Amino acid sequence: MGLKLKSFSAKEAKDEFGRLLDTARQEPVEIKKNGRSVAVLVSAEEYERLEAMEDAWWAKQAEEALK
Repeated sequence: MGLKLKSFSAKEAKDEFGRLLDTARQEPVEIKKNGRSVAVLVSAEEYERLEAMEDAWWAKQAEEALK
């Protein structure tokens, strides 16, 4: 991954789910299984922000295609 993320192993994520959620509310958290990155958990607010950015990007693409 390009960004330096806080990281939890899959076992830590399972065993310390509450701490995982608390951390993800503050910043994205990488989850690794067998030393390999398998997921990134983000807060609901961050997910909504990313969705809005993607929607805006696609809207701009559609607008430019109509020109």
